Amino acid sequence: MKRPRIILAGVGLAALAAAGGITAASASGTPAARATGPATVRTASATVAGKTETILVNSQGLPLYIYRPDTATTSLVTGSLARLWPPLTSPAVASAGVTGKVAVLKDVNGQQVTYNGHPLYTFADDHAGQVTGQGVQNFFVATPGIASITMSAGSTPPATPTGASGGYGY
Repeated sequence: MKRPRIILAGVGLAALAAAGGITAASASGTPAARATGPATVRTASATVAGKTETILVNSQGLPLYIYRPDTATTSLVTGSLARLWPPLTSPAVASAGVTGKVAVLKDVNGQQVTYNGHPLYTFADDHAGQVTGQGVQNFFVATPGIASITMSAGSTPPATPTGASGGYGY
């Protein structure tokens, strides 16, 4: 009698994989989420919403994003959202070619890398040199010129880092 349950479980996993659920569920195991040495934040050129822009990327070349509702002291990306948008974590940071402040914030995600106070994330569906998360779920690609996030409670959130939303939305 146990054999049908195993078959059903296998069919369920196959359906989940076909729908993309396994990719999202395993995203927390990506290199961006499990940095062991110093994380590097650097610049690269990428196409964002049809325009070539200079963006921030990690040491693997993955685009880095900010989440608009975050504050300088709190990341609001946890649970299933963090599996789709893995936080860039590292005990130490390095930067290359950036003029803003790269630091580490101790928060719910551990030691999360920030740029000008913005906690940084990657997107589970991105590959090096590919920006697919622009404007999705209130995440925006991080650019070197993004303003510092040093607002007090009750202030308005920072402006969208780039003008276009990329037309994405879920």
